[in-house]
Amino acid sequence: MKLFFEILGAGCILYCLSILLFTGHGTNFFLIWGLAGILFLLWARYGSKLCDIMPAWFKKTACILLFLGIVVFVVVEGMVLSGFFKKGKEGLDYILVLGAQLKESGPSYVLQQRLDAAYDYLSQNENTMVIVSGGQGSNEPDTEAQGMYDYLVGRGIAPERIIKEDQSRNTYENISFSGQLFDREEVSVGIVTSNFHVFRALKLARAAGYKDVCGIAARSHAGVLPNNMLREFFGIVKDFLVGNLT
Repeated sequence: MKLFFEILGAGCILYCLSILLFTGHGTNFFLIWGLAGILFLLWARYGSKLCDIMPAWFKKTACILLFLGIVVFVVVEGMVLSGFFKKGKEGLDYILVLGAQLKESGPSYVLQQRLDAAYDYLSQNENTMVIVSGGQGSNEPDTEAQGMYDYLVGRGIAPERIIKEDQSRNTYENISFSGQLFDREEVSVGIVTSNFHVFRALKLARAAGYKDVCGIAARSHAGVLPNNMLREFFGIVKDFLVGNLT
């Protein structure tokens, strides 16, 4: 077991460094892998000694909680995977593109993949309007909505088909603020976001009163998919606990 935790710890730290140095990141969540790696290495070194001094009731409780945590994690990740291949449906009234990091050079990889998926849909459904949703973060040169607008116009989407929502700061606000721009109970809406993000986005939309809503999954970078999947787990748990999900 000591060797197992040493390998696990080293792997987590190397993954953290690979995101930092090579893959790129929009948030600092990836640092959790470095922290986990350090904890695994410490457990490899001192875990057996700690187990020797722990009372039996504490060890039993810890094992039960760990097992329940693993079950919850597997169930939630299964839900996340259920949104990976959503294609939406033809002839939607609107599609809503959820924001992601905007860089000085333009959309980040994640945001560009969402925009490319939106472009493909808009090219095949010429009567569909698009809402681009996202405010400006402290490390962004402009609002995400403006960056998305510029990208789509640059690819040939008519400006009059694009509506900007530039005040939101997170997924909940993307959904809520954009929903003020149309009748949630009457129109059909496709939510365009990264494949790992579709499940939560649809749950938030339905909780916000969207009656006819579907997901349109964009590709994501395989190198950061484990990080995004783990982050999404915590996002779903957080939204559930604060009452954003039903």
